[in-house]
Amino acid sequence: MGQLFDAVGDSGGGEYRPANPVGEKSDRVMSSGSHRESSLPRPRGNRISSDGRVGLEHYRDTPAFGLLQYAAEQLPDRDAVRYFDDVWSYRKLNAAAIQCAAMLQRLGVQPGDRVGILLPNVPEYIVACNGAWRAGAIAVAISPLMVADEVEKLLRQTGCRHVICLDLLSHLCAGDPSLLDQLLLVSIREQLPAYKQLGYLWMRHRQTGSWSMPSRPGSSWFWDEMAATENRWQPITIDPLRDPAYILPTGGTTGSPKAVTLSHTNLVANAWQQYKWTDESFGTETMMAILPFFHSYGLSTTMMAGAAMGATLVMHHRYNTRQVIRLIEKHRPSVMHAVPAMLVAMNERLRDHTADLSSIDWVISGGAPLSEEIAQEFAEHSGALVVEGYGLSEASPVTHVGHLFRAPRYGVIGLPLPETDCRIVANVPSSHSDKENDSGSEAVSLPDGEVGELIVRGPQVMLGYWQEPDATRETLIDGWLHTGDLAVRHEDGYYSIVGRKKDLIITSGYNVYPCEVEEAIRQCDFVQDVAVIGQPDSRRGEIVKAVVVLKPGCTWDETALDQHCCQTLSKHKRPRVFERCVGELPKNFLGKVVRRQLRDANTNVADANRAGTEDRENDDMENHEEEVKS
Repeated sequence: MGQLFDAVGDSGGGEYRPANPVGEKSDRVMSSGSHRESSLPRPRGNRISSDGRVGLEHYRDTPAFGLLQYAAEQLPDRDAVRYFDDVWSYRKLNAAAIQCAAMLQRLGVQPGDRVGILLPNVPEYIVACNGAWRAGAIAVAISPLMVADEVEKLLRQTGCRHVICLDLLSHLCAGDPSLLDQLLLVSIREQLPAYKQLGYLWMRHRQTGSWSMPSRPGSSWFWDEMAATENRWQPITIDPLRDPAYILPTGGTTGSPKAVTLSHTNLVANAWQQYKWTDESFGTETMMAILPFFHSYGLSTTMMAGAAMGATLVMHHRYNTRQVIRLIEKHRPSVMHAVPAMLVAMNERLRDHTADLSSIDWVISGGAPLSEEIAQEFAEHSGALVVEGYGLSEASPVTHVGHLFRAPRYGVIGLPLPETDCRIVANVPSSHSDKENDSGSEAVSLPDGEVGELIVRGPQVMLGYWQEPDATRETLIDGWLHTGDLAVRHEDGYYSIVGRKKDLIITSGYNVYPCEVEEAIRQCDFVQDVAVIGQPDSRRGEIVKAVVVLKPGCTWDETALDQHCCQTLSKHKRPRVFERCVGELPKNFLGKVVRRQLRDANTNVADANRAGTEDRENDDMENHEEEVKS
């Protein structure tokens, strides 16, 4: 049953008090930003059990906006957000969210309606999300990296008719005017330094053809609509466990585009799990909020977990290495979430330009594999404990994190978060229709040290894919989320990711994991980056192919690469094809290599090579080769 939450009167349009508030203050409040005498990382204690369950007493009863509500009650005057010269207290941020909910209700938003959010990391993102949730709406994450056709497809897919959008991005919503009832525009021009404001206006004109308001039916300024709202927010009924709160597009565990649907409980539970992982640090941490909120990683680890921890978020709307380092020196954050590409860029900058990053206690890296070399170098620059985490959008997204109170361990994704069950399984059925007698609970669990698919279960696991029941059944089997990632569990309970099931290379019957080959090749002095894929082969099924990026100033030496692999890899793991990549490997914005693009390019080259010999091959041979390739 849904729970009706009563408003208690205040000038902000009503406060929202869950029956069981999230974030009850711990007796053990951890200090942060301590002075260090050494540049090397050191553990901050050993106060958390990695193998015992930690009760999450309240997450099932709390709506997604309950985190911000509770922080505002407990820490009303604490800085919640710092963005340029703007400082938002928790009281101010929560009051704005309440007003946003009232505004959306005035504009006709009903419980269950979808409200798109097309914003970078600005305070309005937090206001919009919490306002939509208070109105009973479902927030839809729209990436600024999308093109107009992709945005239109997402709006149609989700039935989203209201969008809160950065004015510079409004051209992405300029398609079919009948799609949207309301386009609420946010500008960050006034927050920028004076010398950048004219450039902002010019960019707005270039993108939208307007110096002021983009000319689109239903467009209005977000803050004008907020000011014009005189009605109070009306309490609504929410079932946190079952009601969707957030929809975000993803490739899915099978690689095809889908829309992950997360409940209020999913979001709150994952934030609570991370709060517990810090030994219940509340009201003491300052976080860098540089991961985009439109991605589940940034949303959960900074916006949601930050509220659960009563942390101060230092926000910037776009990652810039020099600017981020300046912000760290100015605001002295204790926690930073990042992707490896960010740490690589910061390491490169810090080699030549020293900076005081000693306030950082924890760096949690995710989104892509983190090498020991990158982690250790950043630890030397900052004195921080650098650990790796793991997750996927279908799990809100975090399932594993390195221990925050022990010496770092590299090459692993960490330990399962509280209330997260994990198994490494073999012989996993490929679809629900095949497995009436072979369900996820009956999949064969493998012993420690053996590679299999990682499946997880916990309160953070999604409701499913939006309006795709078949895809949901293939991924969620008896409550277990089948990640599609190949992993291994070590004797001490830590997990390592070996690769994606779809990236596994099978050559002459042997399994080859690309990340293992890549790690070996990266040890070459002249290799800057590498990606390994399988190339179709008529004799072996597949052969190993390495696409290599050289370090600046180095020359291509395939013989040296081959000799290095002969010394470091078993015969079946050695690349039989090396290809030089001029420029950078194709990567997504998290810095993860998009192997699909390499495989597609590889297929095109293979097709072109075959075309020149088709005249010399008979039909039977052609058919045979196509069967092998497929």
